[in-house]
Amino acid sequence: MSASDRNDDSGAPSPPQLSAGLERLTQESHPSGWHLGARLRNYFLTGLVVVGPVTITLYFAWWFINVTDAWIKPFVPKAYLPDTYLPFELPGFGLIVGIIALTLVGALAANLLGRTLISFGEQMVGGMPIVRNIYRALKQIFESVVDATGPAGQAFQKVGLIEFPSKGLWSIVFVTGETTGAVGAIKPGGEEDLLTVFMPTGIVPPTGFVCFLPRSSVTLLDMNVEDAAKVIISAGMVTPESQAKLQELADKAKLQKKAKSRPPKISTPT
Repeated sequence: MSASDRNDDSGAPSPPQLSAGLERLTQESHPSGWHLGARLRNYFLTGLVVVGPVTITLYFAWWFINVTDAWIKPFVPKAYLPDTYLPFELPGFGLIVGIIALTLVGALAANLLGRTLISFGEQMVGGMPIVRNIYRALKQIFESVVDATGPAGQAFQKVGLIEFPSKGLWSIVFVTGETTGAVGAIKPGGEEDLLTVFMPTGIVPPTGFVCFLPRSSVTLLDMNVEDAAKVIISAGMVTPESQAKLQELADKAKLQKKAKSRPPKISTPT
C-alpha cells in the first residue's frame, strides 16, 4: 500500500507533502521483527528532522536580533527606547532603528547635499595611509555585491562544472560572468575567451576560490543557483536527483573531451 493511499483510523488521508526522508521514517508497514526500540528511534529521528531546522533558524534569527540591538540601542536616547516605559525589553527595536537609519542615509546620499558630505568624508579617509586601503577594498566589495544582486544584475548567473582539484574530479562552480579587465585582455590560456567563476568550499560556501578559465573548460549545468548551494552546503546529501544528473553531465563532458583529443581519422582511397 502506498503512502498516498494510507489513511488513519478516522479515514482522513495522510499529509500529502511529506518529504521522502520523513515518509520513510514514519511509514506504518514495517518488516518482520520490528522492535519497540527501533520504532522509538525512528520517531526520535522524525522529530529531529521536523524540529531541528526550525529551531536552528529561530536561534540564528534571535541571535542576529540581539546582536543588532546590542550595537544600536546604546546610540538611541533613553527617552525614545520602549524599554524605558515597559517592564520588559522589547527585542528587535534596534533592528528597526538600523533599517530606518540605513534608509535615511540612502535617501540622503541620493541628493546633492548628501553626495557632497560623502565626498568630503571619503577625502578625509583617503588621507589616512592604512585606513584608506581597507576602506576602498570594502567599498568595492559592497558595491560589487549590491550591483550584482540588484535589479540590473545577478550575483551568480549560471552553475557549471570544472575539473578540480585534479583530472577526473569535478567541482561545482558559480559563473559570475565573462572575464574583463587586465586578466581578460591578456588571455593567458590562448585566444579563447575566459569566464570568471567562483568555486565555493564544501559546507562553508562563503569561502572559496575565484578562477579564470577558458570557456570550453566550464561545463554549464541545467541547475539553478539555489539547488547548487543546497548540494554544496549539505555535502552532496540533498537533491540526489541533481547528483545523478551532475554525474551524468560530468561523464558526458569527459567523453566530449576525449573525442576532441583523438586525432581525426584519415581516409585512404581504395
